[in-house]
Amino acid sequence: MEIVNRVAQSGIEVYDLELLWEDHPIKELDLASFLDHGILLREKPFRAQVAAYDWQEFDGVHVALFCSTEALVPMWAYMLVTSHLDRARTIATGRRADVVRDLFAMALAKEDWSRFADRIVVIKGCGSGIVPESAYTRATTELQKVARKVMFGEPCSSVPVWRRPKERVE
Repeated sequence: MEIVNRVAQSGIEVYDLELLWEDHPIKELDLASFLDHGILLREKPFRAQVAAYDWQEFDGVHVALFCSTEALVPMWAYMLVTSHLDRARTIATGRRADVVRDLFAMALAKEDWSRFADRIVVIKGCGSGIVPESAYTRATTELQKVARKVMFGEPCSSVPVWRRPKERVE
């Protein structure tokens, strides 16, 4: 008896969002460490600390820039710190999860969705957990524009999510 891989023969396209992830480290930088007692920004000492800081630890990594206290940090302070992070891979305001969300949003914006035209697509699930929910919703939104059917999971056990409505013939 010959074993037949019906999934491979089905023409189902698997879209694995994890493949969009570039595995570079993400480091968080808390602006509170540059503030007086973590809450007060005094311009001259702030500028001096920023100028004296060794920024090499952020070379080639993604940086999440945030303030962990309820301090009122003016936008120019974020901009000043950003200007010293010129060798970082990317910089985003917020925490690690915000950087991950932004990186997936950028990758999905570059995607060529036309390759899924009139296809049955399974958005792969059950991975490492790095893919944010927003990536699944964005992929679904984009695939609805071109695909015939969108499912979630694995080709052998997927959950139907959306199907293009059949056109009415009148």
